[in-house]
Amino acid sequence: MKLSLFIHMERVSADEPQEQLYQEMMSLCEIADQGGLHAIWTGEHHGMNFTMAPNPFINLVDIAHRTKNVRLGTGTVIAPFSHPIKLAGEAAMTDLVTGGRLELGIARGAYSYEYERLMPGLTAWEAGQRMRELVPAVKALWQGDYAHQGEFWQFPATTCTPQPKQQPHPPIWVAARDPNSHEFAVKNGCNVQVTPLHQGEEEIERLVTCFKQACHEYKPEQPLKIMLLQHGYVAEDDADADRAAVELNRFYNYFGAWFKNERPVSQGLIAPLSDEEIAANTYYSAEIMRRNLAIGSAEEVISRLKRYESLGYDEFSLWIDSGMSFARKKASLQRFIERVLPAFQ
Repeated sequence: MKLSLFIHMERVSADEPQEQLYQEMMSLCEIADQGGLHAIWTGEHHGMNFTMAPNPFINLVDIAHRTKNVRLGTGTVIAPFSHPIKLAGEAAMTDLVTGGRLELGIARGAYSYEYERLMPGLTAWEAGQRMRELVPAVKALWQGDYAHQGEFWQFPATTCTPQPKQQPHPPIWVAARDPNSHEFAVKNGCNVQVTPLHQGEEEIERLVTCFKQACHEYKPEQPLKIMLLQHGYVAEDDADADRAAVELNRFYNYFGAWFKNERPVSQGLIAPLSDEEIAANTYYSAEIMRRNLAIGSAEEVISRLKRYESLGYDEFSLWIDSGMSFARKKASLQRFIERVLPAFQ
């Protein structure tokens, strides 16, 4: 199983300088590359300091110039916000500029906050249908002279310019949760990204089972891969691990608030959650985080990741966004590389 890094520029306070946060993000990416991780993934989000990522291709090109070996993935492009011709061209140019290191991840999107602002009235169902139309269209545009008459996009014969360096095209990944999404990905020759969020091993097993069943039924021409995206923290000791669980519980409370889209937002920052509100939210807790996420000593994390590997996962991506300080993220990442990675090489 390959190990990789999933990262965004995150801002939890208006007092944090954006330039500093960006350089800290780049520093973590450089550590990941120098340490031998397989890939760096970053996504697309809009209008949210919680996840500052308006165009993942810009970030990936910058990361490419600062690194030598890592694969560079979008985790993920939000399908309904992209025209097929535009996405095909941007992805191909990124693949060209990065020397053929692109992994193109695509999803329907998750935040109604973003839907309201970029495509008012868009539902999760329609977003999913747009993704299903977008993916095969992008693949066809890379082949060239492709005309499209679909439900959401129509255009005459067009060839993507430039064309990607990787042939026949960069690997495509689809973010999937329900069985239909796994089936769509496999039928279209796409790898699969999954995240159980804060949920435990039952969900992790369900997700890989959906993928295996789709592969068994549709028998892809080439072997496909499944990646597990999960928060984690490699701790120095038990007290450090417990602190990480508290911090990640706070992160998930903010994640949940953004997802519900009911709380006031000002200057891209959500109205702060009080300690009392966090304590009262029984859907999340520090105990759940400690139990379900890859938090613990290097030995604990290795044991958990070996279990994921045995289930059939091809890649584990350490989701480092957490609201933690840069120093704590860096220390955990370095321990992940020095103490966990060797068990998978």
